[in-house]
Amino acid sequence: MTETASKPARLRPKDAATLILLDRAGAKPKVLMGKRHPGHKFMPGKFVFPGGRTEPGDRRMSVAGSLDPVVEERLLKRMQRPSPMKARALAMAAIRETFEETGLLLGSADYGPPAVVPEGPWADFAAHGVHPELDVLHFIARAITPPGRPKRFDARFFVADSQDVGHRVDGVVGPESELIELVWVPLKDARDLDLPRITAIVLDELEERLAAGMPAWKPVPFFHFRHGNHLREEL
Repeated sequence: MTETASKPARLRPKDAATLILLDRAGAKPKVLMGKRHPGHKFMPGKFVFPGGRTEPGDRRMSVAGSLDPVVEERLLKRMQRPSPMKARALAMAAIRETFEETGLLLGSADYGPPAVVPEGPWADFAAHGVHPELDVLHFIARAITPPGRPKRFDARFFVADSQDVGHRVDGVVGPESELIELVWVPLKDARDLDLPRITAIVLDELEERLAAGMPAWKPVPFFHFRHGNHLREEL
């Protein structure tokens, strides 16, 4: 077998999204972190933000409030086959994955049941009478998993305030769940948890943005690798 043939196939990163829920009710802001199941192949036992891959239904589910135009513009930069629907799907994936992993529904129950509901996880979401809201989302970072990892994601990191959670379903997190523990931890203390490197970097970005008042004009960092070098660009 030749050296080239023996190399493992390079994984193409899958589009994914993450939601950072922020609680600013007290004197110190807190973020929601979840501990991944130790049996997972990808980042076992690490504390992370809820999130995961996009799914087809993320393009079709009814919403209340569209993406902020600045958020949409930043999402479309450096995107393969860019489209507003793809930007929408990324934001919706962050909301859906948060619901699946934590039982928290980001959205509003003021509009009645959603009219268009794809089969699958969104049907469970809609059963609680909540419309996901996109206009409450801030887009603060993008990162591609380095080559050589067992899974690779092109992840977009969104932030929303905990007061925009419209409903909670208990019993989602447990010893056999994807996330076995949830903690609201002060932003200053979150780095003391067992974190993936990119999670710590995004926490630094969040803290900097909070200190500046979460300005919409601030460029979004894009972390990725090229020719073995770790790069930080801006969107």
